[in-house]
Amino acid sequence: MSKILKFLSAAGATIFAALPAFAQEAAVEAVAVATESATPVADKGDTAWMMISTVLVMLMIIPGLALFYGGLVRGKNMLSVLTHVMGAASLAMIIWVMYGYGLAFGGDANQFISNGKFMLAGVTADSTVATFTDGVVIPEYVFIAFQMTFSVITLALVVGGLVERMKFSAMIAFGVIWLTIVYFPIAHMVWYLGADDASTGLLFGWGALDFAGGTVVHINAGVSALVGAIILGKRLGYQKEIMTPHSLPMTLIGTGLLWVGWFGFNAGSALEANGVAGLALINTFVATAAGVLFWMLTERALGHKGSLLGACSGAIAGLVAVTPAAGNAGPFGAILLGAIAAVFCCVFVMKIKAKLGVDDSLDAFGIHGVGGIIGSVGTAFTMLPILGGPGAEDYALAAQLWIQIKAVLVAIAWAAIGSAIAFYLVKFTLGLRVTEEVEREGLDLGEHGERAYNY
Repeated sequence: MSKILKFLSAAGATIFAALPAFAQEAAVEAVAVATESATPVADKGDTAWMMISTVLVMLMIIPGLALFYGGLVRGKNMLSVLTHVMGAASLAMIIWVMYGYGLAFGGDANQFISNGKFMLAGVTADSTVATFTDGVVIPEYVFIAFQMTFSVITLALVVGGLVERMKFSAMIAFGVIWLTIVYFPIAHMVWYLGADDASTGLLFGWGALDFAGGTVVHINAGVSALVGAIILGKRLGYQKEIMTPHSLPMTLIGTGLLWVGWFGFNAGSALEANGVAGLALINTFVATAAGVLFWMLTERALGHKGSLLGACSGAIAGLVAVTPAAGNAGPFGAILLGAIAAVFCCVFVMKIKAKLGVDDSLDAFGIHGVGGIIGSVGTAFTMLPILGGPGAEDYALAAQLWIQIKAVLVAIAWAAIGSAIAFYLVKFTLGLRVTEEVEREGLDLGEHGERAYNY
């Protein structure tokens, strides 16, 4: 009996001695599980929305922008415009995954450029990036693809100021240089949040508001197109011959595709499927509608008939103006922004451009540059609660307005200087313009050996 008691006593002591060890192991496992569960996991709804938004932005470019621009030129240059847009888009995609993403968002370096993730090194299917909500992430590949479409459309927009006289090879060479020294740095300056002030983008650090690309896309592309039009020179017969669009129905189709795709452009910039995306969605509807109506009203006020070309141009002006304010405005503020941009863009295109004598062929600056400036500066006003904006009651309008103006000036200066460098480098190496013979014959046959229409 005593032996049995001694055995039980020893076994109990062993068990009680082991309990702390078991408890410690359980605690370690619990911490590990908690840590694992605390790691953000991409929501499938947000991920699906961002993938759809990315495809919608691609719809804006090919076929949207290509058809919009293509319908506005003479029939002999239709295919050249489509080829320029498609070539520019394809080039921008390849450069983006090679080193563009690395320079814009790849990692902390300084206020003007990132450094890292070249060739997408280190990015996997499990990699995520933060959104605007703490603890909410999306897959990094999706973010890369979404931002890639922004670089694509920005380069493609520049084509609008250069059509009907620029060589295709020159456009491709320009695109490589321009993306590297202009687009990627501006994207970093406006949208990159680093670990500290020294690595956060310059304009982001100032607190500049650009929800979906007023500075990065529209001012950037519009100013670059204007610089290119000046360096390239006017088309043969400009302001002497009638150069009417060869297919306004084609331009309307392009406008519709741009408008639909712009929902991905603006609402997708929320990076989540949430109320802010919904706000950007409705703002993209109403600002564009205001742009259509007020451009046509301005045409009437200037003594012309309200036109389909004006309606299409007004739609784009409204879309451009609301881009930086899409998530930073209430619907009424968006309507005002679209209306004001349409009036100013219409006056510039119909009155001021002719006096300047610059052949901005398809009004890339007149709509994207002017509209982008109005939208970027106007975003300071659309934040006001009195206009239904998301600003707090103590929102400091004057301070934000000065920040917006500074950001616009930096974007204009960077785009102007960088694009001038890119254009002149190409001009003194490959040459920018086609020959006079090719320009008179049409770039479709002279540059690409085919016609848009064979009757």
